[in-house]
Amino acid sequence: MCGKYILAQAAKAERALGIRRGRWDYPLSYRVLPSEQVPVAIGPTPEARLMRWGLIPYWANGVPLKASTINATVERLESAPSYRDPWQRGQRCIFPMAGFYEPHVNADSTRDPFFIHLADRDVFGVAGIWERSRASDGNWVYSCALITVPANALLAEVHNAKPRMPALLREEQYGAWLAGDAATAKATLRPYPADTMRAYRVSRRVNHPALPNDASLIEPLTA
Repeated sequence: MCGKYILAQAAKAERALGIRRGRWDYPLSYRVLPSEQVPVAIGPTPEARLMRWGLIPYWANGVPLKASTINATVERLESAPSYRDPWQRGQRCIFPMAGFYEPHVNADSTRDPFFIHLADRDVFGVAGIWERSRASDGNWVYSCALITVPANALLAEVHNAKPRMPALLREEQYGAWLAGDAATAKATLRPYPADTMRAYRVSRRVNHPALPNDASLIEPLTA
């Protein structure tokens, strides 16, 4: 699963995803965490929105579930109670990212975080779904989950305890994901080519939210 990622600068993300409606206003973050408000693009015309990361089903009355809903596996989009309704309604979104973190389990059972990014793009989009749920005070809560797919060769080596990866999209797939029919959209959900991705070990400080959230979190470790 993907439990932490980094944001790109808002204007750069808007250009990369072709935002035509709205604008994002958020601080640059090198450690985006579940339950935070995160930028997503929704369709069919790419529109900038902020939503809670961790999908709250419409029937949950705005209350987050006890089970984690930050990641929706591609295999359960059409069957899981939390995800099948937004999937059937075509409520798809794209998470703009500059990179993400995954844990690697060592021989001694310790874990080291790795930072993963693309070699050919500073900003990339990850497929997601979104939902709205009406809270007891009458307000709507908007939330989202990113989609995961089986890992490619690189991510299988890095994320060795559970070989999964976010559903990265190629730039030419953004429109199909946001505005295509269900079959067209689902066809985009494939492991991203490993040869265009890079991964390296970073400090375990990224796992401690109380520590500074800055560019030092993605500095590579050499020892």
